[in-house]
Amino acid sequence: MNPIFPLMAFAIGIVVPLQAAINNQLKLLIGGSTVLAALVSFAVGCLTLCVVALATGQKWSGFGQLARGEWWMFLGGALGAFFVFGTTLLAPRIGVAVMLSLIIAGQVTASLLFDRFGWLSMPLRDVTAPRLMGALLVVGGVLLVNFGDKWFPKG
Repeated sequence: MNPIFPLMAFAIGIVVPLQAAINNQLKLLIGGSTVLAALVSFAVGCLTLCVVALATGQKWSGFGQLARGEWWMFLGGALGAFFVFGTTLLAPRIGVAVMLSLIIAGQVTASLLFDRFGWLSMPLRDVTAPRLMGALLVVGGVLLVNFGDKWFPKG
């Protein structure tokens, strides 16, 4: 595996709470609308991707194939919008650490299922005992982030 890939994944993890905090400030700036803040965020993201596509010489002719796509292939943008909207809504209400711990638990759970069953043509990967143990440790971390102060009070 290219060593840059794990570093990139870690960097993406760092960016998620930053994105939620930035979008929350944007929401406050534009009058408190979570939907409009997510819309601005997506518009800036779309423009960024257009610039990167132009700068890297992407073949725009591939867009001609979109008419052959299945309906569900276009849900990625809607799911991304749900993510941006949801994190912008939840971060100030439940806190960034609680929100992200639950998001990560959901990601690990869904990822193991995708690996195990190969959904949407993803490569099959064994769900081994160490991987399951890792998922349980994530769940344990989620419980500690969410309830640790109640279970282990300071005083």
